[in-house]
Amino acid sequence: MEERGMAGTRIALLSNVNMDFVIRLLQKQVQVCGGEGYGNELGAMINPASSYHAFRPDITFLVMDLMEVLGHDLEPEAAEEKIHGWFRELESALRPEGIYYVSDAYLWGPELSVTADAGRKAALEQLWQKRLEGLRDAHGNVRLLAYHHMVEEMGGENAFSTKMWYMGKILLGNEAQKRLCGLILEQVRLEGQVPKKVLLLDLDNTLWGGLAGESDHTPLELSEEHGGLAYKDLQRVLLQMQKQGVVLGIVSKNNEEDALEIIAGHPHMVLRPWAFAARRINWRPKHENIREIAQELNLGLDSFVFWDDSPQERQLVKELLPQVEVPDFPERKEELASAMTAIYRRYFAKPVVTREDRERTEQYTANAARKQLEASAGGFEEYLRQLEIKAVRVRPERHLERLTQLMNKTNQFNLTTNRYTSGQLAELLSDADKRVYLYSVSDRFGDCGVTAAAVADCGRTVPVLTDFVMSCRIMGKNIEYALAEDIERDLRERGYQSLRGLYIPTAKNKPVEGLYESLGYRRIHEEDGLREPEQQGQSGNSGRQGTEPSGQWGRRVYELELAKSPSRMYYVRMGDET
Repeated sequence: MEERGMAGTRIALLSNVNMDFVIRLLQKQVQVCGGEGYGNELGAMINPASSYHAFRPDITFLVMDLMEVLGHDLEPEAAEEKIHGWFRELESALRPEGIYYVSDAYLWGPELSVTADAGRKAALEQLWQKRLEGLRDAHGNVRLLAYHHMVEEMGGENAFSTKMWYMGKILLGNEAQKRLCGLILEQVRLEGQVPKKVLLLDLDNTLWGGLAGESDHTPLELSEEHGGLAYKDLQRVLLQMQKQGVVLGIVSKNNEEDALEIIAGHPHMVLRPWAFAARRINWRPKHENIREIAQELNLGLDSFVFWDDSPQERQLVKELLPQVEVPDFPERKEELASAMTAIYRRYFAKPVVTREDRERTEQYTANAARKQLEASAGGFEEYLRQLEIKAVRVRPERHLERLTQLMNKTNQFNLTTNRYTSGQLAELLSDADKRVYLYSVSDRFGDCGVTAAAVADCGRTVPVLTDFVMSCRIMGKNIEYALAEDIERDLRERGYQSLRGLYIPTAKNKPVEGLYESLGYRRIHEEDGLREPEQQGQSGNSGRQGTEPSGQWGRRVYELELAKSPSRMYYVRMGDET
């Protein structure tokens, strides 16, 4: 599992109650700033001379006690005014280069039993929640910290400590402080994690109990009671994972007709055929089937997780496909759902789930239809004509999270493999010397989503394409020719005579090694005035995150006279977001 280390991450923990113990726990694993004591969290963020600003955290966690924000005034009108005021002040303090986690609310205090019923408590918590969600929707670098859920799991009577509160305004008991520390560290891990994309599942004794081929004689374990409920709950977890962007597939040794009959027709199946983007139900070795699915989905094997009840099958995949993650299978049926939840958190969870994530299964299903069209079309050009591809240049500031995903998770079609935080990209968008191009692509089979991006540094005599990335789901259709022409046209209209492009070889971007030559650019050897990619980002998590030593980054520079831009055949209609 590829991850950026937590040790180099700088975080701030700000609060209106005492968090000293949590800060000490965090300091064992990350660099932490606690501001200037509790109760001045917004002042520390606003004041440019504060220790918080001097520390320059990568991630800021704001863990807020709602009762303290309200000043113990539980009247709805006053509460709403104070909550809105707090969020307005917070919004004014946000920096584009930072990431911010704000806790949702759990209202606690001794006076609640007298002055507020359960409905009032829930309404005040919802006021906070609504305002927090609005801030998150407006700012791509704001996240929700699930504080309320943590307290609910423990129970308020166990999470809070009146003794410690009166000793030093320490709201949480010892165990709750440890849990909060774990919750914060988990979010730090997720910010640095490159998630897997596909979960491949066995069928017999995995998605259901029993054997598909014997279901006529021995009914499957799949129902609303006893052991059958354990399998159904597992499928319910998997369905939610699929809705969060995890691509599901089947790799099973079985009679395909028997298996599909169960998937499509069993009354207690939660996952129907539409839930699976790829299927290999046959008697071939599973590692061969996995390789085929990887080719079909155009993904590297390191994007896959394989789950099977058979220890022999798991071991074989581990040995023959070491890039594939193969987690253990639980010994008891009642552990199936919780084991899958742990797999999601370990391999697939991400700080933000985008629209593209949620539509990923549909995208891969549509891609299968494209492959069928390609096989039946009378040649590649005819295939492209029938696809009816459209690329629309969209406003990058509206899609900051998706832009961040593209820059950090694209490997094959990535000319320089520069990596950016969302904050660095927000700064880049506000830089007058930078042009950021972001494209949404669709065709007759559906919307592929926001799938391509480029950055042109125009702060020099000859502008330079410092970044050019495309999702693997739109590769192989000459779309890059259309996008390059759109960028060149835009820069030519802005008065530029030439354009340079960079290519830095990595272990994974071999498919684009000859891109600039195919676009008509000539390779040049002079690199006057050009900066190394490591210098393009800001301090901290900026710059290249590649796996190769810097001495192996053999940068190549290409140039094109924009007035002599060649005509390219690509069969893509271009448009602009209105």
